[in-house]
Amino acid sequence: MDRGLPRRDFLRSATLAGASLGSWELSRQVATSAEEAVVRPEVVRLRPEIEPVVRWIEDTPREKVFEKAVAELKGGLSYRSLLGGLFLAGVRNVQPRPVGFKFHAVLVINSAHMLGQSSATSERLLPLFWALDNFKSSQAQDVAEGDWSLGAVDEARVPKPHQARADFVRAMEAWDVDGADVAVAGLCRGAGAAEAMEPFWRMAVRDQRDIGHKPIFAAQSWRTLQAVGWEHAEPVLRSLAYGLLDLRGDRPGPIGPYEENLKNAGEIGPDWQEGRPDPAATLGLLALLRYASPEEASAEVVKLLKRGVAPGSIWDAALLFSSELMMRNPGIIAIHATTAANSLHYIYGASGDDTTRKLALLQAVGWQPLYRERIKSPNPVCIDAIPDDASISTQPETIDGIFEAVGQDRSRAAAEALSFLSQGGSSHALFDVASRMIFHKGTDSHDYKYGAAVWEESLNTTDPRWRPRLAAAAMYHLPGSNRPDSPLMIRAREAVANVLG
Repeated sequence: MDRGLPRRDFLRSATLAGASLGSWELSRQVATSAEEAVVRPEVVRLRPEIEPVVRWIEDTPREKVFEKAVAELKGGLSYRSLLGGLFLAGVRNVQPRPVGFKFHAVLVINSAHMLGQSSATSERLLPLFWALDNFKSSQAQDVAEGDWSLGAVDEARVPKPHQARADFVRAMEAWDVDGADVAVAGLCRGAGAAEAMEPFWRMAVRDQRDIGHKPIFAAQSWRTLQAVGWEHAEPVLRSLAYGLLDLRGDRPGPIGPYEENLKNAGEIGPDWQEGRPDPAATLGLLALLRYASPEEASAEVVKLLKRGVAPGSIWDAALLFSSELMMRNPGIIAIHATTAANSLHYIYGASGDDTTRKLALLQAVGWQPLYRERIKSPNPVCIDAIPDDASISTQPETIDGIFEAVGQDRSRAAAEALSFLSQGGSSHALFDVASRMIFHKGTDSHDYKYGAAVWEESLNTTDPRWRPRLAAAAMYHLPGSNRPDSPLMIRAREAVANVLG
């Protein structure tokens, strides 16, 4: 089997791919007319170079937005400006409460970008055209539900730069929405990107409420800002703080084992990252997750780390189990078991705070029993028991047969995918086809979110032996070749052909 890319190399390759998007990828300074610059005084004003892009995305009717995007791209609009405008249109116009549902117009942007950037040049615009339509749908829903928009910040209350971080942490711990909002503005204006983001990582990992969307929102915000520019951070992080403080009508406090894991983090010694990879520990934790409580699962992490097991072997177990839940009962809960674990894994790698990194690992394991109990599946299938003895060729055309099987018998497709990869077939080739299936046949934000998350984790497991099994389990959700092409994406392909033609 080919070895996967290290996480940093994978992310770098996805970013650099944007440099070769074709002849239409032209840079230009977007001129702002007086009409384009006008926004209601109660609505947050975005930076002048992106405001006109956001305005036409907001104002163009849904049935005409593809044609408008084609005209803008052919007129010189860059991919980066389209990506940024689409992201910020969602941030300004779609309420991040609950964090999910219509707010997927924002949550899906980085996933669509990642899948597009790692695909053939002719396909790279397709996810953005899909996301344009998805935003227009969410925008209409938000209008019908009260027409929320991100308001202007209360400038009189914005703290001084040296006070902003402490004020933000204090407000977030008190679940104080107004206090957090003004503190975010001060934090963005007075701190560097990594410094400003650090307290957000801690607040994102504490709460499993909204089915794990809070760390997803945090990771997706940071990752999208890396692509479109940190200069747009203030409205994004204000929206993020507002979403992280969503209580869904509950009393203040996190859902899940956060308080217990704060104690667990304190029991983990300073040498916790110096352990050795241990596949037996991975399998043992995987078995424990099938019946343990969140507290028992998190406590086992402490024991493993004290025993000298590498954190990577623990991450492998969390991602294997989340994929096993997909095999047991494909659907929305299993999707978020993987996408939340992927986001916690990303936060683990992005944070510079030792306690936050420990908490990301502890929460990733401790949340899996919460997903397991919500799934309540009687299907006892185990990811480590997928047979890998199918007689199958490792030639690229074999992949077409695997995706034909997806539409007929997902367990057979999983076994064939596992055998293909275990015998040396290319994981990159497999996921190239998976991406095309999502682009042409996907109908939901979760197709993009799940596809990007499971792809990333499959390529970046600590122990290469688990990569084929994560990819195989994905066959329980990915679209098969027998599913009809989405009418929306047929329109999108025609629009993209017009841009590239």
